Amino acid sequence: MTIQEEKIPKALIILLIISIIIRGFLAAFHEFGNDEVYYWTYALYPDWSHFDHPGMVGWMMQLFSLNILLDSEFFLRLSSVIFMTINTWLMYLIGTELKNKIAGLNSALLFTASLYAFVITGVFIMPDTPLMLFLLLSIYLFIRYFKEKGDVSVEMHGRASLLLLAGLCAGLAMLSKYSAAFIWLGVGLFILIYDRKELKNKYLYLSILISAICLLPILIWNLQHDFISFNFHGDRVSLFGKLRLDYLGTEVAGELLYNNPIVYILIIIALIAFFRKSIQQNQMVSRLLLLTALPWIGIFIYFSLTRSTLPHWSAPGVCLLIPIAGAYLAEKQENMTGIYRIPKVITAALLLLLIAVGVGSFEIKTGRIQACFASEKPIEMTAVGKGDVTLDMYGWDQMREGFAAVRDSLVANGEMQANDGIIALKWFPAANIDYYIATPLGIKLYALGDLNQIHKYYWINELRGGLQAGRNYWFIDQSYNYYEPDDSRLQPYFEQITPVDTFAIYRGGRVAEYVFVFKLEGMKVDN
Repeated sequence: MTIQEEKIPKALIILLIISIIIRGFLAAFHEFGNDEVYYWTYALYPDWSHFDHPGMVGWMMQLFSLNILLDSEFFLRLSSVIFMTINTWLMYLIGTELKNKIAGLNSALLFTASLYAFVITGVFIMPDTPLMLFLLLSIYLFIRYFKEKGDVSVEMHGRASLLLLAGLCAGLAMLSKYSAAFIWLGVGLFILIYDRKELKNKYLYLSILISAICLLPILIWNLQHDFISFNFHGDRVSLFGKLRLDYLGTEVAGELLYNNPIVYILIIIALIAFFRKSIQQNQMVSRLLLLTALPWIGIFIYFSLTRSTLPHWSAPGVCLLIPIAGAYLAEKQENMTGIYRIPKVITAALLLLLIAVGVGSFEIKTGRIQACFASEKPIEMTAVGKGDVTLDMYGWDQMREGFAAVRDSLVANGEMQANDGIIALKWFPAANIDYYIATPLGIKLYALGDLNQIHKYYWINELRGGLQAGRNYWFIDQSYNYYEPDDSRLQPYFEQITPVDTFAIYRGGRVAEYVFVFKLEGMKVDN
């Protein structure tokens, strides 16, 4: 496909429109995953900060759902749909600053092809959603500041405004996710290596101060709670430990898949070309991107040598390298004056994304692919669906209907009360059951366990009045994530645990999992 170079901005608009339509549909079409629905509790019970993450993701859910007035998946995810559109435009601007409009459009297309960008931050509602917006905004503003710093036609207060706004966006990024501290690390390294005169600029320190002020909600909450959030994240990583190559392999494989294998490999090729000095681009922009991105990626790869890590932790750093890949591809088109042709590698990357999204959506809704490989051997009812991660995002509405029928029956014959709550044993599926079952039915959900197991529900329990001695509760068990109801997590707390009903969740005409409903009678102690 060829495009006249002057029509590149129109091509970008078309890309943004197509992207937002597809992602908007996906946001409305799929039920929440475990992490997403847990962050709904941030919006339901807002606070200065939270046990796992800062509060920004919850505030965004509140804002775009009109404080949970519009509480469907679409509106709770709406910030992701909108922010990814803005992020794609920012990626275009950064690529343009790095080289030219061709590099900018290449960057926007490659960013769109990233599964992390398109789905994880662009459909799902995660802390990465506001993180990516404020990360790209801050980087773009820093680029503009350092670019205009050498332009005598630009007034000092104009340049200072860019620097202060960059500090604000960096602070908001850290208020989204702690790892955004790599922004200032990258900028600091750039200044120390290439622009030490900037250390005399009072506005630099004012910009840092603005970022620090943004962190006050995190500091206040942690002061009130003995810094448990920092301790929790500190336990998830370590500087030293026993070498685990399997963890490293999982991290690298995850980075490859999350960022689209074609995009990831292209970035590596582009970096090799850059360090061989075979790409002509703005050195200031490339240095700032590299000094921010490489430490971000490198530190999590280092952590993965000894501890299990998640690939989306390093994905923002990978995204910052996309413009370098876009510039690398633009280098090969410089002789095509006035004409832009979408590189075949970008077309392949976009096609791979569409296949992945299409196949993933099809499997979540139908389960057909796994059914083709399912064993014919009999399976225990308590193991049906075990290990099927797609069930995280399927069957919850069916489960509410099934549980409501069981509950209505027992309430009608006097065995349970209408206001008897539900108990869960971990933050997931506690949040899933809370959003899809308990809240719509007007009953309370409580989580039973220690802080590391139930996370924010440790405080939600208190806000809901706490678990009370002598009361009866419901317990909903699932075969794909089955808990023995008479083990030490439940049995010691109740006089009697009685199974009352079992029903199936169907998908594609087949049983996807079984749901077991228990009556927990006579709680022994307050919790």
